[in-house]
Amino acid sequence: MTGSLPPLTLVIGGARSGKSAFAEQLITGSGRPRRYIATAEAWDEEMRDRITRHRQDRGTGWITVEAPLDLAAALADARPEEAVLVDCATLWLTNHLLAEHDLAAETTGLLAALIACPAPVVIVSNETGWGIVPENALARRFRDEQGRLNQRLAAESALVVTVIAGLPMLLKGQLP
Repeated sequence: MTGSLPPLTLVIGGARSGKSAFAEQLITGSGRPRRYIATAEAWDEEMRDRITRHRQDRGTGWITVEAPLDLAAALADARPEEAVLVDCATLWLTNHLLAEHDLAAETTGLLAALIACPAPVVIVSNETGWGIVPENALARRFRDEQGRLNQRLAAESALVVTVIAGLPMLLKGQLP
């Protein structure tokens, strides 16, 4: 996949759908220097292993920035000639939810930073609304907040692609 990227692209899908791999293809296909902004935190050995595998799968040639909470600063540091991959909005939201931050304010700040970013951005997010209603209040709040965040990201994005079973499906815009 080669071509120019719009200012903001949302790649959304379920767990292990292939969304991150597709987003990486978009960034690589742009031909621009690649910046990867990671939102995951390694709280245990299993998560450390996941992060290591993700880095290995991505390969070399990426500038990696760890930004579990302050995506706005990481986006502001991007250079105009780069292409930026944010992986992922779901973990960013989880980090803020667990830290008991004001999610509405954080989301508004994130959207402003995405729009102001001098480089094109591809942001990955999980679609969490297709499952059953969670049994506890925290899980229901997360699902609701994730749905709201995804809607706002999709509204601001010129390109929106969902990935199911490794297959990209265009929802908005045109693929490069």
